[in-house]
Amino acid sequence: MKIPYIGGDYKILFKPTEQGNYVNDHSIAYDENGKIHLFGITSFLGGAPNERYFAHGVGENLDAPLKEQWRVIDRGELAWAPCVISEGGYYYMLYGPSPTKLSISFDMYEWNNYAVRLHGEPPLASLRDHFVLRLDDGSFLMYIVGTKDKKSCVSLYRSENLLDWYFEGYALTSGPDSELNPAWGAMESPFIIKHEGLYYLFITYTDCSKENYHNTMVFASENPRSFGIYNGENGENKPITKLFAHAPEIFTYNGQMYITTCGWNGYGVPHEGAVSYAPLLWK
Repeated sequence: MKIPYIGGDYKILFKPTEQGNYVNDHSIAYDENGKIHLFGITSFLGGAPNERYFAHGVGENLDAPLKEQWRVIDRGELAWAPCVISEGGYYYMLYGPSPTKLSISFDMYEWNNYAVRLHGEPPLASLRDHFVLRLDDGSFLMYIVGTKDKKSCVSLYRSENLLDWYFEGYALTSGPDSELNPAWGAMESPFIIKHEGLYYLFITYTDCSKENYHNTMVFASENPRSFGIYNGENGENKPITKLFAHAPEIFTYNGQMYITTCGWNGYGVPHEGAVSYAPLLWK
């Protein structure tokens, strides 16, 4: 097993000024020309109830921060934690909060709403932050944070077409001795990568206090469907490491892997109001 760690100082990746003054949970994708696109929660007022569209940044490379574009997904309703994945010449954006929403684009500038169907969704799923993983067989797994039995959880769905999603169970749950249990759930912003034969789940674990806002736990598993039960610091299923990051994305550019961090103003992000990035190394 390899252990990921942050191997350098954070630099600014994207900082909006025209559509908002910070970025929270976000998603990074590449278009057909290799340009880097970033979509993220923003507003000028701050706080979850005011987050109703996404900031959009675009860049040719990492030589300078991404340039701000016009906002996207401005539908007059809450818009949280986008996840963008390309398939068949189109870009699919899944986001929350409940119910799960879907927009599709051919260029990542214009987005159109589309019906997404969740089959077997558990009651009180509290679907918030979404992440989609493409498996080697071409199917997809979607991870969504919420609550189960008044504890934090990451629910799991499977799809063959990115439109119909079938509930499979829970990829990660909280045990009775887990430290943080706010009503909305302490697990946020799941991100999964496959690295040297293992699957790594990066999950922010916070009750939105400044003391734990930048607490990202990392779990490893041979099975992308199962990362166990987290039962606190004294439980058997401990994270393999913890990283200073909030709602991180992992992306690769020119063969180097990077990790991002972000968050509300006043919460001690490395660069106030910005998404920052740093090398992600393994030991």
